[in-house]
Amino acid sequence: MTPVELSRTVLHAVRRAVDEGELSVTVPERAVVAPPGPGGCGDYATNVALQLARPAGQSPQRVAEILRVRLLDEERFTDVVVTGPGFLNFSLRGTASADLVEEILRRGSRYGHATTGFSGTAVGISCPAEVRAVVVADAVSRVLRSQGDHVRVECEGRPAPEWRSVLGADVTTRGPRTADPHLRTADPHLRTADPHARTARTYVRIAPVPAPADPLPLGRDAARWALLHPAAHDRPRIPGDHLVQREGNPLFRVRYAHARTRALLRNAADLGFHPEPGPVSEAEELLAALGDHPRVLAATATHHTPDRLARHLLAVADAAMPLLPAVLPLGEEKPSAAHRARLALADAAGTVLAGGLSLLGIDAPDHL
Repeated sequence: MTPVELSRTVLHAVRRAVDEGELSVTVPERAVVAPPGPGGCGDYATNVALQLARPAGQSPQRVAEILRVRLLDEERFTDVVVTGPGFLNFSLRGTASADLVEEILRRGSRYGHATTGFSGTAVGISCPAEVRAVVVADAVSRVLRSQGDHVRVECEGRPAPEWRSVLGADVTTRGPRTADPHLRTADPHLRTADPHARTARTYVRIAPVPAPADPLPLGRDAARWALLHPAAHDRPRIPGDHLVQREGNPLFRVRYAHARTRALLRNAADLGFHPEPGPVSEAEELLAALGDHPRVLAATATHHTPDRLARHLLAVADAAMPLLPAVLPLGEEKPSAAHRARLALADAAGTVLAGGLSLLGIDAPDHL
């Protein structure tokens, strides 16, 4: 069960409770599902009971128990536990990891992207003619488009041509004008795939702490990472160690982990076996990070924070690396179902890393 499927299952439980008269609420459009926080347990958790408590006129714990009874009917859960003020925690059966890996490999670099077309939101982005602001605006526009938003970017001045030719920062105006008379104003929180529905307009100004020096000598990939990895209120380090191939360089760790997964696929093909999703032991941290990828993309788009995506990719890379040495058989060992499952998980990790780096405008080479 993937996070998207789990969200749908939670909403189905809410709908059942409403139909059966135990809850009097409007069924939300989505239930946020993420790895459990402190005090939680299992594979995933949701705060939907806290979200519904006030409109239902009941305590969050009572709402959570109403939903828990219905969620326990789902065969793919081994347990559903209520913790804290009303969080629902889910433990999934062993096939859950295979389902997640299968979805990632099926969707490829678009895993975590919107699947329903236009979201119903048109976003107008403005930024000063400063190199970091332009690169951040470019990255934010990429992530917003991945979530189905129409985006139009306007630079408050003339950007240097090198920011596009060297850094790949495209701040040309694309997407419908947010003042287009054909886009009808609606609730600012409206998100719909219906092309005839009203369109919500959102305006964003991107103005992070400026770069203290010219990042162009770093080249495209290292320069973009240097500008995007720090939070907007933090001063980027330029030149820093972004070109050094060592463990202390976060960009190197992310790209090295991706390159290792691609090398494993090549080596496995030479040995005559291929990825096949299945249960993998001692991979909970990596599976949680991979399952969290759609939520991170949505949060990055909502808060206009590409640094959030950069930190997430680093977490995926760091969780993947300890598992990679066990992917290939050793010595006279023959490839087994466990090897094929670990190879599929490595492939999924590399896919998420490549897709995330692409949204940041950074290349993910197969060889380092």
